[in-house]
Amino acid sequence: MADFDVNTALQSYLDDPQGILSPEADAALIDCENDPDAFTAGLINSVVNPISDAIGENPESITQASNLDSLLFLLKCAPTVPLHQQSIKYPRSDNELLARSRQASFIPPTSLGKIFDLIISGLGAEAEIVHHEEQEGETDTAQHKQILEIFGFLLQWCVAAVETKNAEKSSAPAARSKGAKGAKGKAGVQKDGNWDPSAQLQTALDTMTKVMKLKLAKVFVTTSERDTFIGMFTRPTYMILESEQRVKSTAIRMHAFKVLCVAIKHHGHAYGAQTSIIQNLTYFEHLAEPMAEFLNILSEQYDYPQLAEEVMKELSNKEFSANDTRGPKSVSTFVARLSELAPRVVQRQVTYLAKLLESENYTLRCAIIEVCGNLIAMLSKAEEGERNENTKGQINAFFDVLEERFLDVNPYCRCRALQVYGKLFGDLETKFPKRRQKAAELTARSLEDKSSNVRRNAIKLLGKLIATHPFAALHGGLLNHREWNERLEACETELNALKPPAGTPGLGEQAQAEQTVDESLLDDATQVEEKAPMTEEQQMAAFQKAQEDAATAEAMNKLQLTRRYYIEALRFIETLHEASPHISQLLGSKNKSEVIEAMDFFVVADAYRIETAKSGIRKMLRLIWTKGNSDEGKGVQSHLIECYKGLFFDAPGNFSANDSANYVARNMISLTFGASPAELTSLEQLLATMMKEKAIGELVIQKLWQVYGVQKKEISKQQRRGAIIILGMLALADPDIIVREMETCLRIGLGTLGRRDLVLARYTCIALMRMTNSKPSKGVEGKANTRLPNDHAVLLCLANVMDIESESKDWYGLAEQAIGAIYALSKHPDVLCSEVLRRKTKAVFAPKSSPKPEAAETGQIDDDGDIEMSDGPALEPEPEAEQPATEDSSKSAIGLSQLLFVVGHIALKQIVHLELCEQDFKRRKVEKEKTNPNPPPVKKIPGGKTPAAKKNDGKKDEPTAEEELDLIGGTSEDDFTDAITHIRERELQYGKNSLLTNFGPLVKEICSNNTSYANSELQAQAALCMAKLMCVSSAYCDANLGLLITILERSPSAITRSNLVVALGDMAVCFNHLIDENTDFLYRRLSDSSLQVKRTCLMTLTFLILAGQVKVKGQLGEMAKCVEDSDDRIREMSRMFFGELAGKDNAVYNHFVDMFSLLSADQALEEDSFRRIVKFLAGFIEKDKHAKQLASKLAPRLARAGNERQWNDVAFALGLLPHKNEEITKMVGEGCKAVEAAA
Repeated sequence: MADFDVNTALQSYLDDPQGILSPEADAALIDCENDPDAFTAGLINSVVNPISDAIGENPESITQASNLDSLLFLLKCAPTVPLHQQSIKYPRSDNELLARSRQASFIPPTSLGKIFDLIISGLGAEAEIVHHEEQEGETDTAQHKQILEIFGFLLQWCVAAVETKNAEKSSAPAARSKGAKGAKGKAGVQKDGNWDPSAQLQTALDTMTKVMKLKLAKVFVTTSERDTFIGMFTRPTYMILESEQRVKSTAIRMHAFKVLCVAIKHHGHAYGAQTSIIQNLTYFEHLAEPMAEFLNILSEQYDYPQLAEEVMKELSNKEFSANDTRGPKSVSTFVARLSELAPRVVQRQVTYLAKLLESENYTLRCAIIEVCGNLIAMLSKAEEGERNENTKGQINAFFDVLEERFLDVNPYCRCRALQVYGKLFGDLETKFPKRRQKAAELTARSLEDKSSNVRRNAIKLLGKLIATHPFAALHGGLLNHREWNERLEACETELNALKPPAGTPGLGEQAQAEQTVDESLLDDATQVEEKAPMTEEQQMAAFQKAQEDAATAEAMNKLQLTRRYYIEALRFIETLHEASPHISQLLGSKNKSEVIEAMDFFVVADAYRIETAKSGIRKMLRLIWTKGNSDEGKGVQSHLIECYKGLFFDAPGNFSANDSANYVARNMISLTFGASPAELTSLEQLLATMMKEKAIGELVIQKLWQVYGVQKKEISKQQRRGAIIILGMLALADPDIIVREMETCLRIGLGTLGRRDLVLARYTCIALMRMTNSKPSKGVEGKANTRLPNDHAVLLCLANVMDIESESKDWYGLAEQAIGAIYALSKHPDVLCSEVLRRKTKAVFAPKSSPKPEAAETGQIDDDGDIEMSDGPALEPEPEAEQPATEDSSKSAIGLSQLLFVVGHIALKQIVHLELCEQDFKRRKVEKEKTNPNPPPVKKIPGGKTPAAKKNDGKKDEPTAEEELDLIGGTSEDDFTDAITHIRERELQYGKNSLLTNFGPLVKEICSNNTSYANSELQAQAALCMAKLMCVSSAYCDANLGLLITILERSPSAITRSNLVVALGDMAVCFNHLIDENTDFLYRRLSDSSLQVKRTCLMTLTFLILAGQVKVKGQLGEMAKCVEDSDDRIREMSRMFFGELAGKDNAVYNHFVDMFSLLSADQALEEDSFRRIVKFLAGFIEKDKHAKQLASKLAPRLARAGNERQWNDVAFALGLLPHKNEEITKMVGEGCKAVEAAA
């Protein structure tokens, strides 16, 4: 029998397993000590097989020295600690086999598995023998004790070797092949890859459990002996749990838990387990949730909650270092998971855990927040019998903690509080109406949190509160404020109408009266007898009255409760109304997930008919412009389309195809009602995108045409307008929509109905414009657009539209779109517009009775007929203006205003048309060069004229297509560009045959004499016309720029000033050299009294500066003042402008000193506003080099400061710049004292 002492063996094993002596090992094994190559699987099997057979016959054979030492020798060849985890340097062994085994497992995995099976089966067999003897009452204590200890020791070692082998295989297979030589090492690696000991580990853990279920107190007499033996089972169990791969296996995890539970419950392992759990939570993150699961199983299945309680007590007192992030995170995960699995156990220790709320580590506070939520859920789900008087108080206390955490300093804690509320109100049947209202108010406040994560969770919680609101018991679940308010008013009216029961208000007085009666008067008993008995009728009446009084009291009580219910519902709805504007703002957030949550909120709010949802849904439209060059951008666009599909395009499932089409068409039309131009533009982009995705069916389009074209039935103007607006939008993606129904457009929009409704006619013109792709394509490879001849019905109708006589302002919008449609559709738009201009001029100036036939003469046009404006009669407007005022003077002024509008817009469209002609020329030239790679030499056009000169020739015969291509091929691009520039500069406004020649002086005359032409509309249109004509010719612009600026400065009309601001911006693009010196007049409009003018000016300057169209000078200070403007939109636009400007070549740094000077010199600017602006601008100075340079430029100003305010301004700016200059700091300190002394 082997002389085996478990304590000595364990001590040697823990010090150095290879130091354990095995002198009685098989001789074949000892021979391999210095010949490792002889240590093969065959040799090992020859040793192991006899031992296995012997133990199979009788487990007691393990005590034989040769068997035990042979197994010990084999286990020494498998390291129990991976090389990279060896904390001590083991002494160098003379035994070459063991020396190699230090670095990697030298024993083949199949052999190790065989040894593992041998030990497990031996231990299992011994357990069966002990159990059998226990049943018979006979136990040889000493003999079984040693056998169990030997098997326990070997099992512990074997599990450690297996786990080390597993870690070695997953982390560094290459290192292992280094230790073994040649092909043998490689073969071992391959075997490693196929060996999985999971099943053996499960069997081992199961065997441990069986052993521990024996009556070990009879085998191990002393407690220390039993603890030593149990430790040989628990130690490898903890080692198995340290492997994340093993813990993921539910079977292994559950077997390990079972071992530990039995050890704790029956063998006093609780304290050791507590220490191990704390260590596991500190060093192994993956064990946080499994440890909670383990303690829950121990509490529920083994009725041992004490360990969980002790662990929580110890954790609540544990202090973590500031640098330790892993420990607190693991502990918080553990506590939160345990509170979810075993809330009652945690509830008993919640006073200890509450200490963690004071921890500086936010993850621990997050855990307690989650614990509070889980405990509220547990208490609210408790059965009636389980509840006691303290339950309500406990729930309120936990809610109080959650509400406090809405103001936690850490955003993660604030997020967790919101998430816990979401879980509580989403999953629980109990509604907690009072707490819901408080939560809604706190959540609405959280929408202004600086953390986007908090705001996102706040939006999500508000959506959850709406979806699970408690006000669905009466009147359904809709949350329309108006309806609930009407219900409250009706309830209060009904309540006031009910009279209180008779005598009820007077009961108090009656009792008081009875007390004041003299008692002597009641001594005579005959008074009682004198009371006459009540008749049956009186009794019935009294009974009936009592019944009525009781019914009235009950009705009043019911109404009081209903009234309170209505008031609470209204409070909740009002909270949502207050939150909606903030969520609308968050639609513009840079955080895309926040934007998506905001969209989802408005979809939910709309489903519950909350009024503020409509405005939010409209604002969502602008998200269609989100840049889609990233996954997030595409995600926002696609989510917006999904939201709109759900809101407006997905008909209820029980609808037929026809009903569905009607439903969708009606919804699409409703989207146009009350929409601003910006919203319509966004809707246009959205619908065009959906149309490209085939999301709108043909039947829906037919329904829209039916609404637009219906004549027999009276429908509202809005519906008809909405239908053509939507059809025009859809035509962006599919122009055939309009082409197919062209006749309907002419009959309705440009027919009788259109003449009565100018807005309808205007949108019809826009729709007709969509029949062709009028957008200029980039480059010269663009496709040629299909154009219509001037005698086409569409163009004739468009031209006739401008002859409509109307005093409505809508006429201008109609004329603008009609001219635009002519230029988009016509092959020769200038010819048609010349005719329009003649007719309009004749209508204004010619006598009504005798129109001159000469006015219809056409002038010279080029062979293509698409460049030169036709000639017309010389106009003499001055005598007209001098006529005495008559009743028709107002009509004359309106007629002239309309004429000037047409002139200006045609002039503007003509220069765009010239650019398109140039682009078309380049395209055709490229096509010509492709077809004919060797072009002929440049030819003079017949007659010695250039193509441009030929345009003024009177020849009528048009060249053939082939000749035209020859001319294009033989003309250089520069010649053509010069010809176009000449026409634009000299011909359009100064040519003898141009109609526009006569109107330049006319509008100048009207604008110069605003007293003679006093009509405000005429002045506005004249100024606008002049501004447009100035965009055509630089000569005209130069001649009239002074007059335009005077009007910009002095015009009383905000609309006129806004128009001229935009016009100056256009001129800055066209004729930069003329406007560059006059930009001061543009910047002045930033201080305009009109909000509209200020906004327009800021937008115009933003475009010009960011596009590099104007040189930025000191005037940027004026833009900076807008950062503190009273208007929200101006503040937002200016901040956005500086954000964009900061990314352009250090522009803010370059102009910082100039802006500072302008702001500091402005006496009207308050000091607080000045500081906020400078602080905002200093935020863009990110480089230390720039900060130092600015500080060195500003510092000398301290000495030159004229007063205390100037000195303070400079000192404040220096304080914002991280200059790190001691001299400047010293100067600021000294200067401050000097100023104080002077003061």
